[in-house]
Amino acid sequence: MRDKLTEAVGKPHLSYSSLKYALGDMRLWEMYMRGQLKKTSDALIFGTLYDMLLFETDKAMEEYQVIDTDQILAGCSQKTQDSKSPHLTKEYKTIKGDMEGEANAKGKTLVSGEDWKKAQEMIQRLKDCGLYDKRFAGGKYQVEFNVDIDGIPLKGFLDCLQDDSIIDSKSSRSISKFRYDVNSFSYDIQAYVYTKVFDIKDFYWVVQEKAYPFYPADVKCSEETLFKGEMKFHQALDNINQWLSSDRKTIQHYAEFVV
Repeated sequence: MRDKLTEAVGKPHLSYSSLKYALGDMRLWEMYMRGQLKKTSDALIFGTLYDMLLFETDKAMEEYQVIDTDQILAGCSQKTQDSKSPHLTKEYKTIKGDMEGEANAKGKTLVSGEDWKKAQEMIQRLKDCGLYDKRFAGGKYQVEFNVDIDGIPLKGFLDCLQDDSIIDSKSSRSISKFRYDVNSFSYDIQAYVYTKVFDIKDFYWVVQEKAYPFYPADVKCSEETLFKGEMKFHQALDNINQWLSSDRKTIQHYAEFVV
């Protein structure tokens, strides 16, 4: 499959994210594989910051540049500073964009002081309640893999690898709704792939709410959820193989339902 993928989209491997896209419109999957689908959001940016501070603190110090709202406002006109929502004004966004460009030119990512502080407070809550030591202490962090499983090229990295378990960190809006996130964001595929690659049965999510008081939870992935992930995994592969063997021009997916 590596040769077919390389020839078709220029990338010789699959990942959790690419498998997730393959469950939907294959045009989006193709764009993702070609590097044409650049998705970003405040949630994704914060999640990356949170993980790096959690597992690679020194690296986070090097890669992020912290800036406060006051620093951005200092470059704005008095009219913008006096407005009710200065962060929504064109001037504020322009100055912030310029600062982000300058940070990127230095190889850094700009992050607000509020997000930096919140991520640190969340991690401290994990440590104070004992969940950090229970799941992460003594593990290997940000473990990369690039392997073939049953002829399927898989590449990625996981947050924490212990001798007998795999742990993934997730920040969430709501602990009570995380079970629905597992399905809607296909975290079940991620769990299945990781347990398959490392031949480890037990998979856990350490989930933490992003709103104060940053309530954490220790969530074990059930056998049923792993099975659902396996089914999704094979469905994604079927879609990919069908796409690879097609003329790749036909729009094959459409919705059909009764209301």
